[in-house]
Amino acid sequence: MATGSVLAFWSVAFLLIAVPGADWAFTISAGLRGRSVLPAVSGLVTGYAAVTIVVAAGVGALVAGSPDLLTGLTLVGGAYLMWHGVTTLLRPAAPEPQGAARPEGTEWRIFLRGIGVSGLNPKGLLIFVALLPQFTDPDGRWPIAGQIGVLGTTYMATCALFYLTLGTLARGALRGRPAAARSIGRLSGTAMAGLGAWLLVDRLFF
Repeated sequence: MATGSVLAFWSVAFLLIAVPGADWAFTISAGLRGRSVLPAVSGLVTGYAAVTIVVAAGVGALVAGSPDLLTGLTLVGGAYLMWHGVTTLLRPAAPEPQGAARPEGTEWRIFLRGIGVSGLNPKGLLIFVALLPQFTDPDGRWPIAGQIGVLGTTYMATCALFYLTLGTLARGALRGRPAAARSIGRLSGTAMAGLGAWLLVDRLFF
């Protein structure tokens, strides 16, 4: 696969990742709640890995060619983001005291939520379904599925590095400032709920 195509996709993908959205809000919120942001970021990357596999298998073309199916996925994603945002808004995150005991399975639940946030994130779905195939070469030596796998892996690696850095910096900056952390948590919840509500309204009424 041409290196130029990978670099071109990476530059576009990085700009889209750097734009604040549901992934940002989830990462910051999870970073404040846990000792490590790794479970949250691992969940996000796993969700994008699942989408990569689906697109590489050819389902992405089916979704792109079916407006009703794409609308249905967007509605499901919007509803999930709205639910997660309202939950975060009602229980804003705050840095945990060092040495505090955590309920068993907390990291696992954060990981699963991360899969839902990225796997059902309409922005991510559109990137993989509509944008990613444009950087493949039907006449290239690599099969399309292999090219999509490379591009998807590039996106996932960039996500992992960016969100690990974002969550760690946010946690470090807000440690010892519970009031500020709760305010950021409420903003994160509002952002996710607002995005989810906008998607639902846009698809249902426009």
